Formats: sequence, C-alpha cells, structure tokens
Amino acid sequence: MMKRKFIVLFVALLLVFSACSKKSEEVVVEEPKEKTNINFGILNGPTGIGSAYLLERNSNDESENHYEVSVSSDPSEVASQLIASKLDIAALPTNLAASLYNKTNGGIKVLALNTAGVLYILENGSSINSFEDLNGKTIYATGQGANPEYVLNYLLEQNNVEATVEFLDSAELVTRMTTGEIEVSMLPVPAVTTVLMKNENVRIALDLTEQWDKLNNGSMLTMGCVVVRDEFLKENKEAVDLFLKEYEESINYVKENVSEAGSLCEKFAIVPNSAIASKAINDAHLIFVKGNDIKNTINGYYEVLLNANPQSIGGNLPGDDFYIGE
Repeated sequence: MMKRKFIVLFVALLLVFSACSKKSEEVVVEEPKEKTNINFGILNGPTGIGSAYLLERNSNDESENHYEVSVSSDPSEVASQLIASKLDIAALPTNLAASLYNKTNGGIKVLALNTAGVLYILENGSSINSFEDLNGKTIYATGQGANPEYVLNYLLEQNNVEATVEFLDSAELVTRMTTGEIEVSMLPVPAVTTVLMKNENVRIALDLTEQWDKLNNGSMLTMGCVVVRDEFLKENKEAVDLFLKEYEESINYVKENVSEAGSLCEKFAIVPNSAIASKAINDAHLIFVKGNDIKNTINGYYEVLLNANPQSIGGNLPGDDFYIGE
C-alpha cells in the first residue's frame, strides 16, 4: 500500500514539474520588437547606389528598421527636408553635409562616408596616359562652381599642368562626347558609363580618385556620405546603430552582386537603366567609413574645398562634433 502511494506521489510530482517547465518555456517567448520608423532620403546616382539592397530589404519588410524612403535628383531639396525635420537620415555630397552642419549650428552629423571620387577624364583617342599629358589640352567638364571644378583645378595645380577648361551642362557634354565631337572631357559616374556604352572609341584615360591618391596629401577624394539629424540621433541611438549595420551590409552586397544591384538601382529609380547601373558600380568607388576614421579620411579634402571656395562647405571646416566617434 505504501509503495503504491509513493508511486502515485512520484507521478504527481512529475506532472507538476512538467507543467512548470512548460510554463517557464512560455514565459521566455517575447513579442517581436517594434521597428523604428526612419525617414531616409537619397539622391539619384553614385551617393544613392549603395542603398539599393537596403531599400530592397525594406520593401520586403526584412530590414531591422522601417524606412520611409524618398529619392531625389536635387541635393538642395534633400537639404531642405533635413532642416525641416522631414528627413532623419540622408545620403548627400560631402560638401553639402559640411554646409548643413554650419548652417544648423551642428544640427547635422556625418554617420559614414559612402562614396570616394566619381570623376574621370575621358578621351576620344589614346594620347592621355598621365596627368601631365593634359598639358595644352582643352578639357570639357561639368560642375562649374561646384566640387568637380574645384577638384579638377586642384589636380591641375598640384601637377603643374596648364589646360583650358570649358564647362558644359552634363546632357550636352554626354551627347557631344558620344558623337566624337569632343576629344577630352571630365564627367562623373554614371554619365561616364553612358558615354562608354554608346561610343566604343571613348576610353577612361584617368581616374581622378587615383590621381588624388598619387599626391600623398594624407586625405582621400571623398564625394558622398550619410548624415543624420542630431536630435534624431540622440533620441534613437539604437536605431541609428542598426541603420549603420544594415547600410554597410547593403554597400557590401552592391559591390559583390553587381548585376542584381544594377536591377535594384533601376527598380528604386537610383539609376534609370539597370545595364548602366551595373557597369557604373565598379567605377563608383563605393566605400564604408564610419566612426573615428571619418575625420582623418575627409578633412584634407575639406581643406582643399575651403581654399577653393569657402562657401562650398558653408564657410568653415566642420568642428569635431560633426564626426560621430566610436
């Protein structure tokens, strides 16, 4: 009789422990974390290309944040939306990022650098193989009164090269270079890619990013970055960290999956043609630099712009608080 009571008691205890175990397992199940909404602005062209995979993951609800994305062709429009707090994070030219920092008294911070130089010297011919070969040439270029002009003038000066520079709008220059009317031009990606695809006699003669590196001036030609509103950063530090994580993943995906990324660039209106986008990716010099490395990478470039035209970066070099350290 005692033995039977012991068995009954043992079975009862097992049932109690089993129930407790199941209850404990149920307790550890957590509800999915609510995603942070981020208003994210990008520009057509090189500064937007690295975002393509992130935008795809976002459209499939696979991103860690939720992004309300706007794509623009006008940098001033994106700048205005940042100032008005309609955007939280945006991919912009690096000079505009510095200007916004100065204009907002430090209200805009740089999160990461995403694009090195995207400028190239194209030639209808084969006579230009070094920067010195530009001596005496006429270079037709885009970007008068902006970064392209300042970069080209700096490189001409540093290499003691005397050349005549004539400025045209991008569409006219692409057309005249494509038809063979112009011998030498300076264009950015993806306009470079368009010309190369339409005229097999045109070649890349000089990569201005490589020419900048040859100067050994302690800086990199860095033309694209990602910025954040300081107020948003302070209130959403974890979400911004997640953004940086998946933005870096997006840039790496684009660089490693060129064909697929080209299709995504067309899908999200970053570049109008997937074939052009795919061919442009390798020439877009996509990079990902964050934290303490940002200032050392770009400060020399800002100094060149400051000397060329102080207003190109808002009148002054950004302060140390512009850079978000690690």
